[in-house]
Amino acid sequence: MTIERVGPLDPIQNLKKSGKNRRLDNKNVADSISLSSEAKSKSEIYNAIEIARSSPDIRFDRVEEVKRKLQDPNYVTEKVIDELADRLMELFDISG
Repeated sequence: MTIERVGPLDPIQNLKKSGKNRRLDNKNVADSISLSSEAKSKSEIYNAIEIARSSPDIRFDRVEEVKRKLQDPNYVTEKVIDELADRLMELFDISG
């Protein structure tokens, strides 16, 4: 039994011999893309994560500012203590 070759071994060979390249005449059509709201949202989240990763863990300027304020005896007042307590309760979802 003999098997004879039916066509070329390289199926792409026929495509290579097509001759001229075809050019589409779409001169008046502008390229455009559209993004879904989900893609936009994920992009915003990605950007926020990148900003968080690139920022320092400790903001030394803020630490120094707080140290200066706490050293001033006129800063720690009843009003400041109450505001701090309110913010902590809000942060930890404690109702008072």
